[in-house]
Amino acid sequence: MRYLSFILILCCFLFSLQNSSAQDPHFSQFFASPLTVNPAFTGKFDGTYRVASNHRNQWPTINNAFITTTASFDTKLLQKSLNENDSWGVGFTGYSDSHANGAIKFNALSFSTAYHKGVDEDNNTQIGFGFQITQANMLVNTNQIKFEDQLTNAGFTGLTTEIFNNPSLSASHMSISAGLLLNGTMGEQNNYYFGLSMYHLNRPRQTFMGGNYSVNPRFTIHGGGYFYLGTNTTLHVSAMHQIQGGAQETMVGGALQISTDPQNDRAASLYIGSWMRLKDSFVPYAGIEINDFRLGLTYDVNNSLVKTASETMGGIEVSLIYTRRPRTDKPIICPKF
Repeated sequence: MRYLSFILILCCFLFSLQNSSAQDPHFSQFFASPLTVNPAFTGKFDGTYRVASNHRNQWPTINNAFITTTASFDTKLLQKSLNENDSWGVGFTGYSDSHANGAIKFNALSFSTAYHKGVDEDNNTQIGFGFQITQANMLVNTNQIKFEDQLTNAGFTGLTTEIFNNPSLSASHMSISAGLLLNGTMGEQNNYYFGLSMYHLNRPRQTFMGGNYSVNPRFTIHGGGYFYLGTNTTLHVSAMHQIQGGAQETMVGGALQISTDPQNDRAASLYIGSWMRLKDSFVPYAGIEINDFRLGLTYDVNNSLVKTASETMGGIEVSLIYTRRPRTDKPIICPKF
């Protein structure tokens, strides 16, 4: 019953928070994009290395409003040299975010590292600290921007008094982020995790024409776990709340994993569930896991005021994770995404 109490407390806390959209690129399948949620997830998996990728097309009916793609790779170092209850991970993440049918583009490359320390002799609980540094670039294609004076009584003229010296504007910045992660086991088949992270700690300056604008820090609190329900079924739950500037986002939900062979961790599994972005959308989820691969699919169904413009279509998202898992008699306690 301890893990059921954990779920109820976590969900009640997150449902008490208000929601809107965050400013950084974000995913409905945040649980499948760990290094964009918390740098402390770096190297936190059961295996030798992990490759993850997400692609999201949000509000396609509104002139391809947001198309976001990310890919990450992380691995572990010095496993034979460290204490058997500790681990050290490093990773790289790249993402591309396109707005307004390509008029505005963001590209970024990140390096992250995290150290995870066992806090008890049986290694039932670990605490980790992660650090990430990001180099980002923003590009505005002024030829694709439309202005009010281009629409006249004669129709759309394409002519404007807004003049730019360059057909494109660009700006770059370096960002520093950090995070904490606590995770552990409750019994042999149950796992929980809880984390805090802060992106853009240094409030990097981002400007095109000499203005004094900075990127707001993004604070994220998240948690979840997986819990064995018996026979061949496991419940996975996760929740996240993040704040950036005046924007907020809260997501909560879960999925059932149905395994074809509970005694074989490489057996095929089917995932069925749903998440909810509060006051914005309902997000059904389906996934399949075979050997070291997991493929996930979600589709946002808008229930907010934007549903009229989006025609109730929020966005489709696909995730793919490959985790190289050598066969071992001693699995590592880790959150599972």
